[in-house]
Amino acid sequence: MSTLVGMQLNGRYRLDAQIGSGGMSTVYRAFDSVLERRVAVKLMHREIAADTDQLERFRREARAVAQLSHPHIVGVIDAGEEDGRPYIVFEYVEGETLKDRIRRMGPLPVDEAIAYAIEISRALEAAHARHIVHRDVKPQNVLIDEEGSAKVTDFGIARSLDEEGLTADGRVLGTTDYVSPEQALGHDVNGQSDLYSLGVVLFEMLTGDVPFHGENQVAVAMKHVREDLPDVQMRRPEVSAGLAAILDRMTDKHLEHRYPDAQTLEVDLEDALAAEAARSGRSTGEATAVIATLPESAKRRLPLRMRRRFPLFAVIAALLLVSAALAVLVIGGLERTERGTGQGKVKAPPGTKVVSVKRTSAQDFDPLGDDDEHADEARLAVDKDPGTSWTTESYSGATLAGKQGVGLYVDAAPGVAATAMLIETPKPGWQVKIHVAPDGNAPDGAPGVDKDWREVGGGKVKRKRQRFKLRTSGKAYRYYLVWITKLPAGAERVEITDVSLFRNSGS
Repeated sequence: MSTLVGMQLNGRYRLDAQIGSGGMSTVYRAFDSVLERRVAVKLMHREIAADTDQLERFRREARAVAQLSHPHIVGVIDAGEEDGRPYIVFEYVEGETLKDRIRRMGPLPVDEAIAYAIEISRALEAAHARHIVHRDVKPQNVLIDEEGSAKVTDFGIARSLDEEGLTADGRVLGTTDYVSPEQALGHDVNGQSDLYSLGVVLFEMLTGDVPFHGENQVAVAMKHVREDLPDVQMRRPEVSAGLAAILDRMTDKHLEHRYPDAQTLEVDLEDALAAEAARSGRSTGEATAVIATLPESAKRRLPLRMRRRFPLFAVIAALLLVSAALAVLVIGGLERTERGTGQGKVKAPPGTKVVSVKRTSAQDFDPLGDDDEHADEARLAVDKDPGTSWTTESYSGATLAGKQGVGLYVDAAPGVAATAMLIETPKPGWQVKIHVAPDGNAPDGAPGVDKDWREVGGGKVKRKRQRFKLRTSGKAYRYYLVWITKLPAGAERVEITDVSLFRNSGS
C-alpha cells in the first residue's frame, strides 16, 4: 500500500508521517490546521473499508472511545471520511509504547511496574464503567508520554457489552501473548478478560518477557488455556509474595477466582505499591507520581517522609523544630525578610529565571463560596516539594457545584513581569485561567466580576508539568491567580503540587 504522507483529510488534517500500521488501518502523525496542533490519525485501508463488518468495527471504535474521557486513555478528537475511507483523529502522545520501554530497559523497577499496572487498571475501570471491554490489552497498546504517564490506546476490537457482537463464534481476537483463556476458546468475554491480559502485561514488566512461547500463535493461546503462568518470584526474586499473589489472582484461569473488577484489583495494587515503597524506602520513575495519588488507607504503609500528609505527632514535632529555628534566628539578631522559595528542582528555560517568592505567598481563593478552599494547605503549592500539594475541596461534577471557579493566588511582592507559569499536578485534564493584579491588596472578587483581575493566560492542563505563557507585556504584577474553571473528567477535585513563575534573565 502506498503512503499517503502529505495528504490533507477534509482540508484540515495534514498527514505528516506514518507511525504505525495494522491489518485494518494505518496510523499517521498529522497536523490539525484549524487548531494548530499535532494529532494522530488512524485511516482505514481502502480494501478493508469495502467490508461491511470491518467498517462497522472501525466505526464502533470511534463511538466507544469517544465515550471515554480519562487521563490514562488516549482520547478521540474527531472522526470522518475522506474519499470513502473512514478515519479517526486521536490526541497525539509524544513518547514510546510500554513494549518499547520494556525492550529498551528490560525488567522494570518493581514499583514502576506496579505504578503502570495501577494506571492501566484505572483506565480499564473507566472503560468497564461504560460497559466497554478493550479485549486487546498489551504493552503495544499502552503509550508512555513525555511525563512518564501511561495511556491506553487502540480500542480497535473493543466491544460494548450492551451491543450484539459482530465476531463469529469461535473467532479469537487479540494478541495471543496476552489473551485470556476464555477469549482463546472463543467464549464471550467481560471486563475480567482485560484483567487477565493486564496480569500478563504486569508479568512482562516484572520479568522482561511474556510467560509463554510456542511454535505459533495457536500454541501460545492454548498454553494460556492449559498452563499456569511461570512463578514470577523464580524469574524475579525481589518480587514480594504479596505482589505475586495479586498476579496469580489476576491470571487465574477460573473467572470465579479472578479479580471480579478493575476497582477491586486497583485497591490491592495500591496497597502493593505502598508496601514496595515502604520496603525499599524510595520510589522510582512513574511510581513517585502514582504514590501521590494513593488513598490514605494505602499511604499509611509509606515511610513518614514519603507521605504527603503527616500525623499529628509529626506536625507537632515539626512545629517545635521550626519554633526552635526561629528562636535561634531572633537570638542571633538575624532580622531580615522571609527567605524565598528559590528555584528548587525546577529548570528554567534558556533566557529565564525562576521567580523566588515567599514561602507563605500562596493564598487560597474562593470568593464565590465560603472563602475557605483548604487555606491551611495553600503554602504547599509553592514549597518546591514534590511530595506535598494543595487541593481544592471536593465537588460533584465538572461544574464546581455551579461556581465559575476556585483557586489560589501567588503574592510575588513587590511585583514581577512574569513571562510564564509552570503548574505541576498529579492528575491533569482540568481547565485554568491565569489572572494578574497590580500592587496593593489582592482583589477580593471573582475574575469577570472584579475588574482588577486581568486574564493573561491559561487553557487545559494536559500534562503533569504544564507550562503556560503569560501575556504581561513586560509589566510587573504582584498577584498571579490560578483560577480553576473545570475539573478533570471523573474527578472531584484538583490537586496542585507546585506553581512556579518565570521572568526574563535580564529583567
